[in-house]
Amino acid sequence: MLMLCLVSWPVFHAKIPTDRCPHQNPVLQSWNPGHNKDRTVVIGSGMFLRLDSSATVDSITIEGGGVLVFDDNSTHDIVLKTRHILIRDGGELHIGSEKCPYHASATIVLYGKSTDDSEVHNFGSKFIGVDGGATMEIHGRKPLSWTFLARTLNPMGLLYGPYKFERFWGSRGINVRMIDDGTGQVLASDRFDTHMCVNDSLRLKEFLNDQPTGVIVAMAVGDSAAKSLSIETREFIMEVLGSKFIKHLGYRQPWALVGVLRAGPFSTTESRRPYTWSGTTGMAIARREFPHVEAMKGLVVDLAEDVSSWRPGDKVVIASTDYSMHQAEEFGLLPCPECKRSQVKLDGKPRYLHMGETVDGVDMRAEVGLLSRNVKICSDMESSCYGGNHCDLFNHDTFGGHIKIQKGFRAFHMSGVELTELGQQNLGSYPVHFHLAGDVDQRGGYHPPTYLDNLSIHHCYSRCVTVHATHGLLVKDVVAYDTLGHCFFLEDGVEQRNTFYHNLGLLTRPGTILPTDRDEAMCTKIRTGVFGDYTPIPSTDCMAVSTFWIANPNNNLIGNAAAGAQDVGMWFIFHHVPTGLSKGAYLNGQAELTPLGIFQNNRVHSNFKAGLFIGKGVKTTHANATNPREYLTIDYARFRPHLNADPTQPRVPALIDGLITFKNNDHGAWARGGDVTFRNCGFADNGIGLTLASDGTFPTDEGSSLEVTDSIFVGESSNVGSHGGQNSYWGEGANKKYRTLPRNKTFPIRGFQVYDGPVRLSRCTFRKFSPTADRFSSAVGFFMKNAWQGSPQNNISAVRMERSVGLSVFFGRPGQWFGANNMDGDKTSIFHDLDGSLTGYSDSYVARADNYLIRHPGCLTVPRWNGVICHGQYAQVSP
Repeated sequence: MLMLCLVSWPVFHAKIPTDRCPHQNPVLQSWNPGHNKDRTVVIGSGMFLRLDSSATVDSITIEGGGVLVFDDNSTHDIVLKTRHILIRDGGELHIGSEKCPYHASATIVLYGKSTDDSEVHNFGSKFIGVDGGATMEIHGRKPLSWTFLARTLNPMGLLYGPYKFERFWGSRGINVRMIDDGTGQVLASDRFDTHMCVNDSLRLKEFLNDQPTGVIVAMAVGDSAAKSLSIETREFIMEVLGSKFIKHLGYRQPWALVGVLRAGPFSTTESRRPYTWSGTTGMAIARREFPHVEAMKGLVVDLAEDVSSWRPGDKVVIASTDYSMHQAEEFGLLPCPECKRSQVKLDGKPRYLHMGETVDGVDMRAEVGLLSRNVKICSDMESSCYGGNHCDLFNHDTFGGHIKIQKGFRAFHMSGVELTELGQQNLGSYPVHFHLAGDVDQRGGYHPPTYLDNLSIHHCYSRCVTVHATHGLLVKDVVAYDTLGHCFFLEDGVEQRNTFYHNLGLLTRPGTILPTDRDEAMCTKIRTGVFGDYTPIPSTDCMAVSTFWIANPNNNLIGNAAAGAQDVGMWFIFHHVPTGLSKGAYLNGQAELTPLGIFQNNRVHSNFKAGLFIGKGVKTTHANATNPREYLTIDYARFRPHLNADPTQPRVPALIDGLITFKNNDHGAWARGGDVTFRNCGFADNGIGLTLASDGTFPTDEGSSLEVTDSIFVGESSNVGSHGGQNSYWGEGANKKYRTLPRNKTFPIRGFQVYDGPVRLSRCTFRKFSPTADRFSSAVGFFMKNAWQGSPQNNISAVRMERSVGLSVFFGRPGQWFGANNMDGDKTSIFHDLDGSLTGYSDSYVARADNYLIRHPGCLTVPRWNGVICHGQYAQVSP
């Protein structure tokens, strides 16, 4: 008798839902391979294995329908160490599932050195490879990925509650208490009779100079303290405590101060009362509230959302809210039974100011990202740099592991995973790399679509997420911190329909791979790609590393934060032709003509060059005698979006909606081309808030324009910043208080900068633009040293200049930043005040005072602006 038995094996495809967790499938066989670095593992047809304990092997290949699943047992952690894992031809790797996240602790450690002979074709070494026909599903717990501070965090700490000292501090002179910032204990106290004793003035200076940085200082005048208080000591108190009253403290004036030594003026509160000969004027009282700190037990901070999913022992990073990205700070979390659901306790005290509020109408809250996850993929690293790994540029090992996903994979989803010490300073080896994968959503037959969700990518050595000739990918709730080279990276200029939703990227450092990744030193040292003896020019060839490098406009950026890059937060860059392995994929100029995807509610701050940059391209020819610059260096391009990327069809305006940009050294945002509209945006504390550089008056794209509407511009906000953390510039603000500054103390700050044209400004508010003795600061300004003539079609309407604006418009003057101020564009700077909301004269034109082409006897000269207001009709003649 012949009997046929049909056995149905379970399928582990992510697209087939199951009520059971992967590790509970009854067909799985327990697998405990032990620790043997010489063992090469192949999991093939008919092998369904559950890894039940930690293991070390040489390598693992999963193929031919073989399956490897991690056991989810809370009684023990699983650590798998291997040189690589290659999944292909129906092989599957599972750690948890979308409906049943992994709850225990699992770690994959990739080991090996760049000098080992262990490369695999198309993948290199030290990797997890997902090849054709492969499935990889890794799903850890999904805690809240990142949020905001709900209360400003000062660089200090004290026990929570009020501190009161003896009512009578002493008698005549300045009475001082030094208070420990952790316990509230009085460390030192003294009285200095700076009314009668000249020596006490010097003694006060020496006393303060001897105290440790960060100690809390309380000072108060008894009777009188001014007569013998020297100018030198007054200036020293201004320097180390940021006092604004001590310089002019007079006879018998009550004065009190509470501050933090050498922490900048943001840490100081003081009060001064006038003295009258008729008698007492009352007490000067200085109060300052410090964050809640329990001595030796941590700092409780308030956050904007429920963070009860964060656990003691987790690591978090708090973003900088100043000009320097290096003010980002890491902390561990301590147990906190007394915390509310929106509070955590930090193991340590911050060194810098981190804002937790909206300041002058602009949301400057610091982002707080969770770095820890219960599923981790990391690398074994050497203690220092070795071999050919650019040891002249890095003093640490940069040869980490990487994850590479290639075209034809069956399913790939990753959520709730921590990726650290991954990436290599080699082309193609990144923490997560979709390589020539094509359409990875429903259009490519993927149900559900491919995604990365709730990942932490930190302390990595080459990018964060690379999307290479891949379309339709969802990247969501990723925290990317302290990485080298462009972070969220679109590679060849062909990548479209990808969505970056609610991701946080910060501390994006330079790398070596592309010219645009490099800093000044790397740019001039790495010359293998140039022709002949050409020496790259860093400012034009390199120095463009960005947290979001978007090489095609047809992608969506929604709710992301670029909170600190060496150069740019978000850069829309244009490949005139497809580059790399995508050569020939579209016609010349198509990327520049492609309409913008959704750009909504993104934040950019603490970047050196710019928060948002729209414009420029990359060099698409290899170095040669005619053009010796390296392939993919920065080059010329302009954005001209048209329907169907066809210049003969109507323009499709690109909408930048809800952008927040603050504390960027050079530019808050820059855009060239058109049509582009900025709407509902906030610009604060940038060197230049927004530059619009259209070229619609020239044949490139006649009729195009740029505009900004319904937005707010702030020159010097109440966020005065922190001195330190590589902040280079520190000086007096317009209110005479010391603060961090963009560029340097003489740099002419501008809110809205006009360049070329036509550009339009409508329904916008300006506040806190006031010049100082050191610098000009204007609400509206113009591109400096400008060779391109301005357009009389530039116009302004329905603007509101608040009383805090001391200089509405400024056309520049010859000097440090403006040069001779006599180039064609300088002399022809102009705009049309449509309704008189800026000048008080409707239908008027504002131009430079010496523009005699438009001046007539009816014009009004405004010397402070170096400008003139005229009525008339004006046109532009192209050269």
